Amino acid sequence: MSPNPVTTRERLASPLTWHYFGLAILILIVAVLAIRLGLDWSATDSSSNDALVNKQIELKTLEVQTAPLRGLEQRVKDSREHIQDFYAKRIPANYSSIAVQTGDLAVKSGVQLSRMQYTQGSTTGDLTEISLDSSISGQYQQIMHFVNGLERDKTFFLIRSMAFTGQQGGLVSLRLRVSTWLRPADVPGWLPPTPSDTPSATPPAAQEGE
Repeated sequence: MSPNPVTTRERLASPLTWHYFGLAILILIVAVLAIRLGLDWSATDSSSNDALVNKQIELKTLEVQTAPLRGLEQRVKDSREHIQDFYAKRIPANYSSIAVQTGDLAVKSGVQLSRMQYTQGSTTGDLTEISLDSSISGQYQQIMHFVNGLERDKTFFLIRSMAFTGQQGGLVSLRLRVSTWLRPADVPGWLPPTPSDTPSATPPAAQEGE
């Protein structure tokens, strides 16, 4: 005689069945959590990569922006040294040295300087402009030698204008206006201001030697 068949009700009531059922649910929950974790990990990794790229872009931008400032302190120091060197070598030490230098150049070139007048211009930074206005006469080659001497002299001279005023025999006469600079403390207090009119007008200037 065969044993009694197990009914469905009995199977559902069996602890083993519920054990399998619970295990299946647990596996399903683990699978869902694993998928969720994978998705979250992927999103986090993508966000981290984006943040890293953004930081790299910001860093590169800052490097480009700050590139002109690199070594700025040294460049400023070098510029100051060059300015001081220029002042020491090419700016006259005092008012009288201007007259001595132009006089020496006139003797070397053979020209004649007359009616030399000095005026005081504006002060810019650490220097005050000094204008020299005079008549110069001599042969053409002598005058050119004098002008070249001014331009090449260790003292900084800047030729503002030259105007032809006459010629007699082989001698040429010119009106010459030249600028140089002095430190404000070295400018004589009696120098009148440089007029704003053209060099052809006679300024109320101090005569050399006054």
